[in-house]
Amino acid sequence: MTLPIGHTSSQMLKQPRVSILINNYNYEHFLEACMLSALAQDYSNFEVIVVDDGSTDGSKEVIQQYSDRVMAVFQKNSGQASAFNKGFEISKGEVVCFLDADDTFYSNKLSEIVALFVDNPDIKWIFHELDYIDRESEKLDVKRDRALTHPVFIDARDAMRMGNPPKESIPCGLCFRREILDRILPMPESSGVSVSDGYLKYAAIGLGPGLLLNRSLAFQRVHGNNTYTFREGNSRLRAEIHLKTGCYLQERFPEVGLFADKLFIRGVAEMLVTCDFGRIFHSQELKQHLSRNFRLQFIVLNSLKCLYHCLRLISLKIMSAFTPLLNGLKA
Repeated sequence: MTLPIGHTSSQMLKQPRVSILINNYNYEHFLEACMLSALAQDYSNFEVIVVDDGSTDGSKEVIQQYSDRVMAVFQKNSGQASAFNKGFEISKGEVVCFLDADDTFYSNKLSEIVALFVDNPDIKWIFHELDYIDRESEKLDVKRDRALTHPVFIDARDAMRMGNPPKESIPCGLCFRREILDRILPMPESSGVSVSDGYLKYAAIGLGPGLLLNRSLAFQRVHGNNTYTFREGNSRLRAEIHLKTGCYLQERFPEVGLFADKLFIRGVAEMLVTCDFGRIFHSQELKQHLSRNFRLQFIVLNSLKCLYHCLRLISLKIMSAFTPLLNGLKA
């Protein structure tokens, strides 16, 4: 598969409309920079949609300053998934790019993404790498152990049906053809970010071929108030994300049921290890999953898998606790 480095004549003749969907919740301090980066693209045929998910800060006033350049939606607080759904519902683009309100795009992002989609008509999605900035937009030197070193075309549909995710690291810059998002959205809605971009990524990988791109085309901001990324003590939220994402993927897309079941079991194991028993036993997703798969063989097998994951997580915690001591003894 040939991946273009620059623009070709075929790309210049084809200018599909692109929708940039910004979701915001209480990020007034970063929101203007986010919108300006979206509006400053070197590609001309695009729209910017901002969905404010019930912010209680000054976000509404910031958005209204750009009311002549962006489409704005103000809704009650319903979670990131709801913001994704609403933004996509009113969008018109053949290509859709998601942007969190505390992050920014490089000015060439849309032109690069469109060029790749035009020259590679079979791919349904592109996930690209990110660079990182701090609160003041200064670039951070973040070590990424599993960062991509080259573009990777993957078709993981058969592997996902067998319960196996791609072996490659999956970047977080999300871009889709509309045709595949029509199959994924609207997505199940939940509070906060417990059902969010992970659902989109895994669903898309299970439904069609795509490209993992090693180029960084956006900045992710690290500012201490990140809901998930680079946030310490997020093990309970990670467990909830895995449990809910696995449950809803299996419900909506039976073709990735085995993979979704693995993700669900991992979430349950993580909740058990963190002693989050209340959330487990009050989880509607757990009840849905069990009622959907209420067979003795299934329950026994999944219980054993869950036990395995619990033991593995506990052993990793023990190793992590003793590593500093062992390093000290070696020194």
